[in-house]
Amino acid sequence: MSKYLSLFTLLTLLLFAQSSMKCEAGKCASASSSTTKQNKPKNLPPQKELSSSMKCEAGKCASGTSMPSQTSHTPSKKQSIEQLFNVRTIEVTSRLTSKKQVNYGYVVIPDSSIVDVTPRYGGYVEKLFANTLYTKVEKGEALALVYSPEVYKAKQDYINSIKYNQKTAMPEMLRSAKIKLQLLGVSEKEINAMTSNHTVDFFTTIYAPISGWIFEKKLNDGSSFSEKNKLFEIVRLEKIWIEAKLFQKQINILDTLKTFEIKVEGIPQTFQATDALLYPMLDPKEATATLRLSVNNEKELLKPGMYVKIYSQANEEERLVIPRTAAIRKNGTWYAFLATDFEGIYEPVEISVKPLDTKHFEVLNGLQLGDKLVENALFMMDSDAQINSIY
Repeated sequence: MSKYLSLFTLLTLLLFAQSSMKCEAGKCASASSSTTKQNKPKNLPPQKELSSSMKCEAGKCASGTSMPSQTSHTPSKKQSIEQLFNVRTIEVTSRLTSKKQVNYGYVVIPDSSIVDVTPRYGGYVEKLFANTLYTKVEKGEALALVYSPEVYKAKQDYINSIKYNQKTAMPEMLRSAKIKLQLLGVSEKEINAMTSNHTVDFFTTIYAPISGWIFEKKLNDGSSFSEKNKLFEIVRLEKIWIEAKLFQKQINILDTLKTFEIKVEGIPQTFQATDALLYPMLDPKEATATLRLSVNNEKELLKPGMYVKIYSQANEEERLVIPRTAAIRKNGTWYAFLATDFEGIYEPVEISVKPLDTKHFEVLNGLQLGDKLVENALFMMDSDAQINSIY
């Protein structure tokens, strides 16, 4: 009997614990639900009425009509709307500006600044003076001492003409022998020495025709060479070219650009470019045109292959401008939100603009000087206009 009493007592305790757990979870079968209902605040307005009140406070009643902007009981209506929606307005202004654009390019060597040292005879190198690439040489500096059988024979003919002319006047023969040496590339200094000394030197010196840098060298000590072979390439860097890449849409405004400034990373100096020339052929791979600019480089700060920025600018003109944040593009059309006579009401208007710089648009059509526009919160205004099917 005591065994059955113990089992009954255990079942009773389990049922009581389960009932207590349900009450703690807020699911009592008796008065617990009513207690929860009684704790609900009595003065809370219905959700529908609260939403309607918020809509009216924002200037748009639930019926769809717009609230008048001037009300006697809300003197700071505009301030509250701007604070609530973060709507700020700006005016369309007129500014004396100029069209600017930035392009990129490279420093290249002008064709006129490259001189090849090519002998008009064959021979052998006896001694090489310019024996290192990228050495700077001056005009008239000795590059190499060479021996040429052809030049040696022409020298002997010239000496014989001088001696023969002393006995029998033959000026035409003497002039012809001298012209032959000049055409072979023998320097005037060496010809004058032969005229004075009446002696022939076995070797001939090749001199630098201009001052510049040796960009190519095809000789070593003891090398042989033939006529018409290029021995040296000397480059001047006092004037260089800038080849800038232009997109097709930038070609039409090229005539309006008046000044070109060149800036290079690592060089504080700004360079002015002149003599713009547009190459009459586009790169088919990049669909870009090449604009060539000439730049004075007396200090030789600009080196071939340098990457540069080109800042171009047109003449200054009066233009209507707005911030870029005041315009929004939708389906290929630009819009701005124009402030109306009613506070909090903004009307989307179609405009025509083009980029002026990184922060402003130039207004071509659709706005006038002094018009007030929404400066920011464009996403919010665009969404509101789409919801109400304004455009």
